[in-house]
Amino acid sequence: MMTLALTGCSFAEPSPLNPRGSVAEEQLWLIKLALGIMIFVLVVVFVLFFTALVRFRKRKGQTGIPKQVEGNVKLEIAWTVIPMILLTILAVPTIQKTFALAKDYKELQNAEKIIVTAKQFWWEFEYPDYGIVTAQEMYIPVNTPIYVELESADVAHSFWVPALAGKTDTLPGLTNSMYFDAKEPGVYKGKCAELCGASHALMDFKVIAVTQEEYEEWIAEMTAPATVSEEVAQGEQLFKDNCMSCHATAPDGKSMGPNLNNFAERMYVGGYRENTEEWVYQWLRDPQKIKPGTTMPAFGHLSVEELEALTQYLLSLSNKQ
Repeated sequence: MMTLALTGCSFAEPSPLNPRGSVAEEQLWLIKLALGIMIFVLVVVFVLFFTALVRFRKRKGQTGIPKQVEGNVKLEIAWTVIPMILLTILAVPTIQKTFALAKDYKELQNAEKIIVTAKQFWWEFEYPDYGIVTAQEMYIPVNTPIYVELESADVAHSFWVPALAGKTDTLPGLTNSMYFDAKEPGVYKGKCAELCGASHALMDFKVIAVTQEEYEEWIAEMTAPATVSEEVAQGEQLFKDNCMSCHATAPDGKSMGPNLNNFAERMYVGGYRENTEEWVYQWLRDPQKIKPGTTMPAFGHLSVEELEALTQYLLSLSNKQ
């Protein structure tokens, strides 16, 4: 049973057991405290249990019922007071850290504010201070408090980046908030932790922590005007005819589907497939096959040549100078 349980634990990759942010480190400390207390109680109970089995076992020649002992005041006081002490040891720091981790960083000057909107089955990230709207990849600077406002456009979801912080629900009609930080650059996996539909298990996103200089370069890149070459003119027209009603390409554009500004520079398509020509083409041809339940329709009415032209156009959407 322990082997099966521990197969899901990663001690090498960033995870709750290998935190990369201050919030996750504090939460891991609470996990260790609770686990230590529970193991202590388990050991004591097992020792008493097996001691009683051995010491008071039925011996050869023994007949009748052993002498019954009850009403030991010292024992009753001990097994009442000791659990109270253990619960207090666990409760006091848990309550303290619960309030500390609920601190409102909204007005903190050096905090980065990001509005997160969960949708079936993808994530929208809005940077109101910079006029940027993007999807699936959240860029953050290292060693900086990140204040996020969490919303849902449809059903209940849950925002979770295991290596950086615990999960917080996103609920329709309600705005939750949380904060976290990353202590070192890296790509941290994020998940939806609330069953939300057919592709709940595929509702991934990435938090990409970079240096402050790289973060500023990313902001400049995201807000720069996109240049489209004449070589993808056919694909651009196909995009306007088939995709513009659901997708925006302007840096600050909100839309029904993910904002595709600077799409060529993203790491993944659909949230979990590598952003390559093959997977972009497969996504356009049959998105339901890659992510069941998504609201994006298949482009079966387009020919192979048109799908290839649309693929090339999407992979040309880069703001890099």
